[in-house]
Parts: sequence; structure tokens; C-alpha cells
Amino acid sequence: MAVKIGDNIPAARLMYMSDKGPASITTGELFARKRVAVFGLPGAYTPVCSAQHLPGFVAKAGAFKGKKIDRIVCVSVNDPFVMDAWGKDHKVGGDIMMLADDKGELTRALGLQEDFSDFGLGERSRRYSMIVDNGRVTALNIEDSVFACGISSAESLVAQA
Repeated sequence: MAVKIGDNIPAARLMYMSDKGPASITTGELFARKRVAVFGLPGAYTPVCSAQHLPGFVAKAGAFKGKKIDRIVCVSVNDPFVMDAWGKDHKVGGDIMMLADDKGELTRALGLQEDFSDFGLGERSRRYSMIVDNGRVTALNIEDSVFACGISSAESLVAQA
């Protein structure tokens, strides 16, 4: 069953690149006492993710901060090296935390996994966006198609923040 508004974010470990190499952060650490805009997507460097989803959040980073969002987080079932390189390619800087759900742990716990084997990707995340306030989902947008980036877009989520 997929996550819904009002649910608490499940416990999971995610990876990111620190100055000293790969590091981990738990969902408890990530969301405690913070208001976070989260967007999840099938994969770094994939067409819709690279052309629309991530760039939209980069462009709207200031608007999220203006809505009292403490952090913007991008999550994908990838490794932290790929997420870091992809973030650098899109110049996310300190505006977006690029997190690797390297084992798909969070994605499965949220019920948002999908098999993209037909595209050569294996099990990945559905495309979504959400606002998480102190660990609780307060806004949620899940796309019906991997090729769609409408309801989960930065524009849509900032309007809900």
C-alpha cells in the first residue's frame, strides 16, 4: 500500500556524498523538526528526470525557502556517487540534498516501488513529490506514468507548501 497524507515517514537509511565520501542519514535525522520538500524519481540522468523534474526544483528552490521549507530532498534508487555527479551537473549546490536510496529501502517502505525492467532500470521509484512536516506527510503527489511530471512538479508542490 502506498504512502498517504497523514502517514509518518518510515524508518530507512539513505546515502549521500559528504566531503569525506559516502555517508548515511536516517529518515529520523532527515525529517525531525523540519519541514521538507521531497521529490522521488526513477533515475538520475533519465530523460524526464533530467529535463524536467530536477531542473524544476532547482529553479524553484528560492520559492520553497520563501514558504518556510527547511530542506529540499531528491531521492532516487541509485548510488550516492551517481546522485552526487547528477546534482553537480545540474548545479544544485546547497539548495537540494541529493539522496541515494541505494537498496530501495525507503522506496519500498513508502510503497512507491515499480519495476522498470522494460527500460533496463530494474526496480526503481515511481515519480512523486511530497511535503513532510516533522516526519509526517502533509502533501503528496504521485504520478500515474513514468513519463509524466505534472502533479509531482516543483510548481505543483510549491503551491501546496
